[in-house]
Amino acid sequence: MRSGLRLQHHHSRSRLLPPGTYIVSKPIVAYYYTHLIGDLSDVPTLKSSANFEGMAVIDANPYANTGDNWFTNQNNFFRQIRNFKIDVTSQPKTSGTGIHWQVAQATSLQNIEFFMIEDSSEDNAQQGIFMENGSGGFITDLVFHGGKYGAFFGSQQFTARNLSFYNCNTAIYQIWNWVWNYHGLTIKNCGVGLDLTSGGNAQTVGTVIVQDGVFSDTPVAIKSLYDPAQAGTNGTLIIDNTDFTSNVPVAVSNGGTGATVLPGNQKVSSFVQGRSYTGSSGQAVQATQTAPTKPAVLLDDAGRVFVRSKPQYADVDASKFISVKTKGAKGDGKTDDTAAIQAAFDGAAEGEIVYFPHGAYIISDTVKVPKNIKIVGEIWPLIMAGGANSKFLDQANPKPMLQVGQPGDVGNVEISDLMIETQGPQPGAILMEWNLEAASKGSAGLWDVHFRIGGSAGTNLQSDKCSKTPQQTTPANPECIGAFMLMHITKTGSVYMENNWLWVSDHELDRSDFNQINIYNGRGLLIESTKPVWLWGTASEHNVLYNYHLQGAQNVYMSVIQTETAYMQGNPDAKTPFTANSKYFDPDWAECTGERCAKTWGLRIHDSSDIFFYGGGLYSFFENYTQECLDTEDCQQNMIEVENSKVHMYGVNTKASTNVITSGGKGLMTHLPDNESTFCAALAYFSSA
Repeated sequence: MRSGLRLQHHHSRSRLLPPGTYIVSKPIVAYYYTHLIGDLSDVPTLKSSANFEGMAVIDANPYANTGDNWFTNQNNFFRQIRNFKIDVTSQPKTSGTGIHWQVAQATSLQNIEFFMIEDSSEDNAQQGIFMENGSGGFITDLVFHGGKYGAFFGSQQFTARNLSFYNCNTAIYQIWNWVWNYHGLTIKNCGVGLDLTSGGNAQTVGTVIVQDGVFSDTPVAIKSLYDPAQAGTNGTLIIDNTDFTSNVPVAVSNGGTGATVLPGNQKVSSFVQGRSYTGSSGQAVQATQTAPTKPAVLLDDAGRVFVRSKPQYADVDASKFISVKTKGAKGDGKTDDTAAIQAAFDGAAEGEIVYFPHGAYIISDTVKVPKNIKIVGEIWPLIMAGGANSKFLDQANPKPMLQVGQPGDVGNVEISDLMIETQGPQPGAILMEWNLEAASKGSAGLWDVHFRIGGSAGTNLQSDKCSKTPQQTTPANPECIGAFMLMHITKTGSVYMENNWLWVSDHELDRSDFNQINIYNGRGLLIESTKPVWLWGTASEHNVLYNYHLQGAQNVYMSVIQTETAYMQGNPDAKTPFTANSKYFDPDWAECTGERCAKTWGLRIHDSSDIFFYGGGLYSFFENYTQECLDTEDCQQNMIEVENSKVHMYGVNTKASTNVITSGGKGLMTHLPDNESTFCAALAYFSSA
């Protein structure tokens, strides 16, 4: 493992570690755009020495001697660590951390087991993960043994799935957040399960969701300081389908008084503390609720929301990985690889996996992904719409670049570790169209597949052309247009999505100026499917018209979606440069009267039913790159629109949108004064009237 330079962004490669026990005396740095992967068939152990010096065995964002981080934490993208055991038990119990995970989007931890000293004394300071800030994120399949804290967590938003804690003094200490969903927690024989009391009466924890969990042999499952009589919504908590029946006397306690808020030794279908709304009618609550019935198509056999971790193909022989380069693809960022990629897909035999070596692959016309195929990339190879003969230039006649299945197809498609982009303006490109219906739950999915428009080398949409110009009236620069739409899940489609970042770059990544940039991308994710769709830890940011739109959809589950409004709006606003297209249900802004109305919709839900939203952060940070509007929480007028739909929304967080949710052209509730949380407006629960 290399030592590092202090670089804002450093493009690196994968590090594959064979089986064994490795003694380390200083941190292994997880570099930008690097995957650290252990052998899945015989997971290696990283063991810190007794004289270990440094913050953690693996450090994703080291501190320099000045106290500054190597990387700006909220821009610390593109990392993976998976398949390790990390052991700090040789260190004195007064020190020892497994991973320092101060990261942002497109990052993941998977299949990692942490071993710490099991000692309940006050001087035990060991912890599995230390995360003090950032803007995540997704973590899954982690196991923690012992320690003062299994995990010390603080970040804006996260989906944390299938975390297990055994014999920890406190399983999770949440120092701060805006919104987190803990799905599938297992907490056994810990002193406290989740401690949400950070900040004392100021309550620095915003919203926490605990879903489909099991607690056992733990005196207090959750400590909180929320009081229904308090001002604001700090400390919002949602418990959904969680089991406290096995020797857990207290499910929720008041961390100040010690009083029992929710008794344990029971299974809790639904408990809500915070502001709860039916339509526009809201009140502060702290009580069990009648749980909405989730459709069976979204659930596993035990009645929990269905999950499937990213396939890693450990049992597949290397000879079964077929490189697209064997079919003539170059991946050089110049050659048109359309025909070669299509040939690779068409020629894949049963049991084979199509493999993209790291590179940049140009696609100039629609590539059809057949209904039974597995595709994997090497450290996010770039799949780019473009080329001299591009068929993606007409926004009035958009075409898909990757078309997954044909309408009516039923099958199994697995795609992981790709980066999907445009090379230059492609205003008629729908980068992915998903028509395929999964043959079984989770058999068709995207894992760690990200969409990135502009801001990086080779995109021709960088700061030399597209830097912001807030001091002058700014028409949309045609040289800085991205795609028509990032992804479209059609009426026939069913897809499992996990840790997918649909990002229109707001700043330069690779040129030395790192300027903020104006990139105009039409639409984010459009969902029309009535088949099951799972969105685990997805984000869609900085699109012009909307980030998420559900139209006539049904059976959709969302865990902590994240959006941001395009920073340059309203100079220009969302009416340009994309013309409203009724075929794709675009907003036309006809109802707008105020100057901050025609801005990116974070989420629109129209004519839809059985929509289950468990956590989301939908943010507006700027008015033409200025931030005075944050003081008055009115950078834009509306953020979420629900029309003629049946929804159940838990943990709704918006920032600086005057109205949190809008229906019928009117705001149902406002950010101020009732819903103010640590940073956002927070609703514990919303259902359509």
